[in-house]
Amino acid sequence: MDTDRSGTRDPKAVEDVAHLMVRCLEAEGVEYVFGIPGEENVRLIDALNGSRIRYVLVRHEQGASFMAEVYGRLTGRAGVCSATLGPGAINLLLGTADATTNSAPVVAVAAQGGLDRVHKESHQVIDLVSMFAPVTQWAATVLTPQAVPEMVRKAFKTAQSERPGSVFLAVPEDLEAASPATRPAPLHVDTVHPDAPSPSQVARAAEVLAGARRPVVLAGHGAARGDASAALARFAERLDVPVATTFHGKGVFPDDHPRALGAVGFMRHDYGNFGFDTADVLVCVGYELQEFDPRKINPDGDKRIVHLHRFPAEVDAHYPVAVGVEGDLSLSLDALSAALPDRLAFDTGGDEKIRSLLAGELRYGRDSDACPLVPQRVVADVRAALGRDDIVLVDTGAGKMWMARLYPTYEPNTCILSNGLSTMGFALPGAIAARLARPDRKVLAMTGDGAFLMNSQELETAVREHIPLVVLVLVDQEYGLITWKMELALGRHSHTRFTNPDLVGYAESFGARGYRVQAADELLPTLRHALDDDAVSVIACPVDYSENLRLTDRLGALHGPF
Repeated sequence: MDTDRSGTRDPKAVEDVAHLMVRCLEAEGVEYVFGIPGEENVRLIDALNGSRIRYVLVRHEQGASFMAEVYGRLTGRAGVCSATLGPGAINLLLGTADATTNSAPVVAVAAQGGLDRVHKESHQVIDLVSMFAPVTQWAATVLTPQAVPEMVRKAFKTAQSERPGSVFLAVPEDLEAASPATRPAPLHVDTVHPDAPSPSQVARAAEVLAGARRPVVLAGHGAARGDASAALARFAERLDVPVATTFHGKGVFPDDHPRALGAVGFMRHDYGNFGFDTADVLVCVGYELQEFDPRKINPDGDKRIVHLHRFPAEVDAHYPVAVGVEGDLSLSLDALSAALPDRLAFDTGGDEKIRSLLAGELRYGRDSDACPLVPQRVVADVRAALGRDDIVLVDTGAGKMWMARLYPTYEPNTCILSNGLSTMGFALPGAIAARLARPDRKVLAMTGDGAFLMNSQELETAVREHIPLVVLVLVDQEYGLITWKMELALGRHSHTRFTNPDLVGYAESFGARGYRVQAADELLPTLRHALDDDAVSVIACPVDYSENLRLTDRLGALHGPF
């Protein structure tokens, strides 16, 4: 329906596509649309006024795409981001691709030039569908008003499927203003119910596992999405087997559980990897190959793999699936447990050594008073400052490696990383969405100074929208992870150093609070104060990454099996 300049809607006006799309979004349960308006989608933005949907104006469309991704990851419902045509749509591409590789549901909607000019060279018109197709599960242009309900329903159904990911819809500017010949209604939103696993596949998996000598469980991101934590704990306790997680799966099996092996996925043979070295059977629960290369836990491709997920495994020489069990993960784990004999005697020694080594690194961090701070101290203090179900988003960089390895995580989706596309710059915009999706949790964005300045403009979004959160910036004036990898590969590094603005003054210029850590014992109280504050805060903390090479040297000298 149309509005006059006073904002009053005319109930007799014919509904255009923009208002129809908003009704369809409401039917899907959309709470937020993250984006920036453009000339070609003004009607859609205007139609959101008076709806149940809150439009969150951002400062860069890339930030909007990361917000949609993290919202989708935390809720299981597709996050929605919006942009105009051309450059605005292109800026949505990174977060849209990140969502697909991280299996997070996102619906990206962008304007497009009118149907009368998309076939030719024209101002700001490029083939958006062809650009988004390789990084989405479905990309399409709305070509007729009558198709809107079907296309919106298909977009959300596809994004929220067994293998979640992103979808892209382009809406031509002339179509946005057009009206359907009839007044179509949004389609019914169908709910996918959990599927029971095949009894014959469960029996085959039980046969493989019953013949194992040293099985190990690997839980991935799919286990977190599938809410399989309780079933995973029952399975581990019933069989008395160790459980490791991927970086994405952190928290789906609590790190303080006596059978926890920690997270695997580091670039070198880490402590948790030793738990896989002598394993003969891997029970992979919700694991997806883009989370990390299976070569790291099955270098010879000789281990038997039981794959439990909602969909079949990708083909890989180092992931030879002996049995695949498809279905709801909790039902599959319980069924497999029930199918196994009561008295199984597995060799599961050595796990205590792995847990001891991880605990030792954290103790070293807690005891270190060095400033700049060692990364182990940062990890220990972040853990002490946050509750078990509070959320930390860790940007890509050297800090991510330390957090992924060492940060004890107790609940799924409370330590959020990008490990599919592994992009920089997502943590701050993602933290905005995390606080909206989980307003009862404290939210911390932990980022290097390189990643922070990629999307630091979203501080203004958080301040303007009154979304309290804390950004911990690890300051070393370097792309530290690249320096680390160059030193390992070449014995030297170059072109990774930069300078920063005054990060405290920079934060304050946006209306946020700024803090500077100048001694090791200042970080924890500063974190606690900022997290308790109803404000947007930025903490600049100097970090000493000389620990990076010391870690990889130490791991290289470590020999198993334990």
